[in-house]
Amino acid sequence: MPERPSLTVNGRRYRWMDQPLVVVCVDGCEFDYIHQAVAAGVAPFLGRMLATGAAFEADCVVPSFTNPNNLSIVTGVSPAVHGICGNYFYDREAGAEVMMNDPKYLRAGTILAAFAAAGARVAVVTAKDKLRALLGKDLAGTCFSAEKADAATLELVGRPRPSVYSAELSEFVFAAGVKLMQTRCPDLMYLSTTDYVQHKAAPGSSAANDFYAMMDGYLAQLDALGATIALTADHGMNDKFGADGQPNAIYLQDLLDEWLGRGTARVILPITDPYVVHHGALGSFATVYLPGNADVQATIDRLRRVEGVQLALSNAQACARFELPPDRLGDVIVISEKNVVLGTGRARHDLSGLDAPLRSHGGLSEQAVPLLFNRRTAGIPGERRLRNFDVMDIALNHL
Repeated sequence: MPERPSLTVNGRRYRWMDQPLVVVCVDGCEFDYIHQAVAAGVAPFLGRMLATGAAFEADCVVPSFTNPNNLSIVTGVSPAVHGICGNYFYDREAGAEVMMNDPKYLRAGTILAAFAAAGARVAVVTAKDKLRALLGKDLAGTCFSAEKADAATLELVGRPRPSVYSAELSEFVFAAGVKLMQTRCPDLMYLSTTDYVQHKAAPGSSAANDFYAMMDGYLAQLDALGATIALTADHGMNDKFGADGQPNAIYLQDLLDEWLGRGTARVILPITDPYVVHHGALGSFATVYLPGNADVQATIDRLRRVEGVQLALSNAQACARFELPPDRLGDVIVISEKNVVLGTGRARHDLSGLDAPLRSHGGLSEQAVPLLFNRRTAGIPGERRLRNFDVMDIALNHL
């Protein structure tokens, strides 16, 4: 067959696949989960990838949340370009706080849609339905979520629809990926899991090792079917609780109400999504909208003196540093330290669903993620800072 032309998407060039490519985003996966599972002897295929493939540590997008990072991975660019800077934001035009899961908020085309439009067979399977519409924007291919798998998909996978709060939700994604590779042989497939396990279990724990052992078996099957496997993560995960086992939280709305007057400032937590049971909408990144008469710099200076705050930046400073869209963030951006989370008002967070000490994400401390391939790489400049959204560039241009 004649060689397919390369494609340029969002200013980056991608060669056509020379064999099926499976890109896996393991939600909440820091490298230690993989190393611990390999050391425990429960993940031999991942061990083989580390030994005979290629492994790098990369930086994810900050805020280190699901939607911004998945969309960066499938567009190959930062949120400053594609526009998705959280799971949740304040829509100034609508004057409302909304989920950022409608495709209308996506400002860039995806690599997935571009290859499908050029004639590639493309498949997307995501655990949570909140990502399905964004990942599938303009995609002429297979796209479904484990959370809302229809009858035909359930028949394809041969297992019941799992609970959204379970490790089985991610296993459904992997099982579907293997079945699709066996039956439809997509040229390009994107699999995105849920971080239910990582929110509850630290690296090396039995629950974490069981999860990575499960994943290892499916990855080995995909490798045996001839696929190139490129694995990364949307963010890491850290303990966010104190000695008493309770969340170590700074409630920003309560502070700002005390400083500026009740209800004059608005705190937005971009971690907010429909699945708050395992994190209580507490993460390590927040954005603050201040009233017009507020002294922004004075507020920033005051926030910087709060114990547990790592960074307080103006909109311009944060957007320049983290490559974010200014119009979708507030006047001030706050990032907490490694073992601290940010909330709105103490009374606004329902933590009754937490059945384990809080583990969460969103800040700089969850930025390091793996880039792992089952093939050797070549031609990557040694001084280059690698990002999780370089995964398709490496998989298509440097393996």
